[in-house]
Amino acid sequence: MAYGPTPLVSIITLHYNQLQATQEFLESSRFLTYPNYEIIVCDMHSDYNPEREIINRNYQNLRFYRSLDNLGFAGGNNWGLKKALGEFILFINNDTILSAGLIENLIQPMLNDPLIAGVSPKIRYSDEPSVIQYAGFTRMNMITGRAFTIGEGEEDNGQHAVSGPTWAVHGCAMFVRRTAIERVGMFAENFFLYYEEWDWSARVLRQGLRLWYAADALVYHKESASVGKVNPLKIYYHTRNRILFMRRNASNTQFFLFLLFFSIISFPKSAIFLLIKGRFRELQLFIKAMLWNLGNSSISPVFAA
Repeated sequence: MAYGPTPLVSIITLHYNQLQATQEFLESSRFLTYPNYEIIVCDMHSDYNPEREIINRNYQNLRFYRSLDNLGFAGGNNWGLKKALGEFILFINNDTILSAGLIENLIQPMLNDPLIAGVSPKIRYSDEPSVIQYAGFTRMNMITGRAFTIGEGEEDNGQHAVSGPTWAVHGCAMFVRRTAIERVGMFAENFFLYYEEWDWSARVLRQGLRLWYAADALVYHKESASVGKVNPLKIYYHTRNRILFMRRNASNTQFFLFLLFFSIISFPKSAIFLLIKGRFRELQLFIKAMLWNLGNSSISPVFAA
């Protein structure tokens, strides 16, 4: 598909009870140098409607929508996507600060290579702006259901300055080609929160498309501002969706080996740790996450071999 010199980019961000974070994100958008973009703020049924505070600041090309329900990360971004007009979509957390040349550096790999479906920038921590959070992902281990974030926690001394393919884009900042979404589908909404970008990335790669880490694109992230640095919600959704991801994306043999690993190593290790630490609420949610998968056993896999 041929694009013009500056195709329209839709920036979609979700808002939920974090007006200051959203406003700081939008303030950083004032410095974007790319000339053709729109911003779509999707409120996920916050405790109060922040529309007036956001609209009154006169951000460029901004549209605000308020959902009647909290649709989660996957559902909220799908909802926003239906309102977007761009040929390229930037799904980005509201707890981020944008660099001025971000869009140019994200779009260029896609203009160079039509097989690239998604690009993520280098992500650094906003409170430690020289420390890396993301410089690509390793391949998902289909026995453990885990992958590693390249560069995480490292001082950025240029060691991850070369762009290249990655095994998954990062949910904090995902730049996606609309035609790729039309080909592989939107986010699977039964994930609600966490692992949905891994599920989407796995579907992309199975279609023979590519994912890219753009080292010269930069975002600063206020890590986990949306749910807190220590929050039982993470325990629940990380555990629930780790299992769900494997159910949807592992082969039969891989899933059998994953169940052995989870039953013999992962579950006992986590349960004993939480028990010893007296973190009984988190232990309860950890068990609840496993039971959710048993109670939703009819969810169909997207890959089986």
